[in-house]
Amino acid sequence: MKPSLFAIATLATIASLAAAPALADKGGGCHFHGSTPAKRETVSGCATQRKDALVSSGKLDVTWKDVKHDKVEQVEGKKGKEWKVSFKNPVAKDKAKDTLYVFLSLPGNYIAANFTGQ
Repeated sequence: MKPSLFAIATLATIASLAAAPALADKGGGCHFHGSTPAKRETVSGCATQRKDALVSSGKLDVTWKDVKHDKVEQVEGKKGKEWKVSFKNPVAKDKAKDTLYVFLSLPGNYIAANFTGQ
């Protein structure tokens, strides 16, 4: 007995859905597997997404919303090399907190964010 065209199309659709990559965080796409270092552009984009999420959640003041990254560099972290992305907010009221540092693993996964850079 031959399968119907509907059955073939349904199986093809299911197979294509199964092969589609799944993103770990909704809309972000900044979740990576493996150990291949991410490109600088990817890292700056993921750090910006994290900064924006901190603004949206109220953990950062709204004055951070339009702040662009200042510097993207690789540094030596507690577990080896990692990315450190800095954002400098010229209108921050507290000058001790005018620079936000976002840390990501070499492949680009978020580690932490703080105002100390450590």
